[in-house]
Amino acid sequence: MNLVYGVKDRPKFPQMIIFAFQQLLAILAATIAVPSIVGHGMSQSAALFGAGVGTIVYLLFTKFRSPVFLGSSFAFLGSMFAAFGGAASTSVGYAGLVIGAVLAGLVYVVIAIIVKVAGVQWINKLMPPVVIGPTVAIIGLSLAGNAISDALHGAVNEGGAFIMGPAGWVNLCCALVTLFTVIFCSVRGKKMMKLIPFIIGILAGYICAMIFTLIGNASGNDALKIIDFSAFSAMKWVPDFTFIEAFKGFEAVTGQYVATVAVAYVPVAFVVFAEHIADHKNLSTIIGQELLEEPGLHRTLLGDGIGSMAGAFFGGCPNTTYGESVGCVAITGNASVITILATAILAIVASFFGPFVTFLSTIPSCVMGGVCITLYGFIAVSGLKMLQPVDLNDNRNLFTASVILIAGIGGMTLQIGSVTLTEIACALILGIIVNLLFNRPAAKKN
Repeated sequence: MNLVYGVKDRPKFPQMIIFAFQQLLAILAATIAVPSIVGHGMSQSAALFGAGVGTIVYLLFTKFRSPVFLGSSFAFLGSMFAAFGGAASTSVGYAGLVIGAVLAGLVYVVIAIIVKVAGVQWINKLMPPVVIGPTVAIIGLSLAGNAISDALHGAVNEGGAFIMGPAGWVNLCCALVTLFTVIFCSVRGKKMMKLIPFIIGILAGYICAMIFTLIGNASGNDALKIIDFSAFSAMKWVPDFTFIEAFKGFEAVTGQYVATVAVAYVPVAFVVFAEHIADHKNLSTIIGQELLEEPGLHRTLLGDGIGSMAGAFFGGCPNTTYGESVGCVAITGNASVITILATAILAIVASFFGPFVTFLSTIPSCVMGGVCITLYGFIAVSGLKMLQPVDLNDNRNLFTASVILIAGIGGMTLQIGSVTLTEIACALILGIIVNLLFNRPAAKKN
C-alpha cells in the first residue's frame, strides 16, 4: 500500500507526538483491560509502563525496522489466573507472574535460536499465502464480536440478538459518531486530518458521550450516564509495579508451584507463536518489506519474547504484538518506527500521570467499539488481500482457505488439560495440515 511515512521516515516532532498519542489510543483499551480482568490489585498504569518498556526492547532487537507496539496479551489470561490460583497468597502470585513470563519468553528464545540455525524458508513452505492469509483474516474476525459488544454496550444480548433499550441506543449513537468520524477523516480528510482519524473519532465520540452523560446527570436518567467520572476519585499517581510485590513472594515459591506456572504459561507461548507469525506477515504486506527475512524472524521472536518478560516484570502482563497497532499503521499510512518509539516513551511517561491514565480509562466502551470496528475490520481485509495472488479456482487452495475460515469464524476453541487452543491456533493448525496433505503438487509446480 502507499505509505505517507515509511519505516525509516521521521515526522516533524509536533506531528510525531500527535501520531504517538493516536497509537496509544489504539492500543490502550486492550492493554489496560488485562490487569482489570485479572484483578488481585494489578495496576493499569504498571501494565502501560510495561507495554512501553516491552516495545522499546522489541524495537532494539528488531533494529528499529518493525513498526508495531507491544501490549498486554489476552492469550495469557488463563495463565495469570493460574499463577494466582495456585499460590498461597497474592504476593506469591505476583512472583508467579514474573516466573511465568520468563518461562514463556524462553520458549520464544529457543524457537529464535532454531530459526537462526534453520532459516525461515520452512516457515514460508509451512505457511504460504493460502494458509497465512485466511489466518490473518481470522485474527480480525475473531475480535469482531468484541467490537460489536462494546459498540452496543448498554444493550442486552439474548440468543444472539441485542435487545435495544434506551442505554443500548445511546451507546450505539456514540459508537456510530465515532465510526463515521474515523471513516470521514480517513476518506475525505485533508493532510493532517487523514493521518489522525482515530484521535478525531475518539474525541467526537467522547464529546457525544459526555453530552449524554451531562443530560443524564441533570435529569436523573441512568441510561444516559455513559461516562463514569468516579474513576478520578480512586486514581493513583505512581504505578504499583509487579516486581515490588514479586520480590516479597519469591521465598514462598516452591518447585511444585513453578511446575504449575510452567504448565500454565509454556504451552500458551507456542499458541501465541502462530499469532506472532501471522501479525508479522500482515505487517510485512502493509509496509512492503518481508520482516521474517529482514530483520529476521529470530529477531522479532527475541524482541517479542524478551519484551514480554520486561512487560511482566513491571506490569505483570506478558506482552505481544498488537493487531490494533498494525491496523492503525495500515489505515493511517504511517509506518514510521520512530512514531512507535515515541508511543512507547509516551506510555511510560503517561503511566506516572494519574489524571491522564484515568481520563483514558474513562473513554466509554461504545466509543472504543466504534474505533475497533475499523481496526479489526482492516486486519480481516488485510488477510483477505493476501489471497489475491492465490488461485482459488484450484480446489486444493479453495479447501485450505475454507477450513481455516470456517474453523476460525466458527469458534473452534479446544481445551486440552490446562491449555486452551484459541480459534486462531486451531484454524492455523488445521489449515497447515490440509495444505501439507493435499497441496504438495501445487507447491512442486511453483
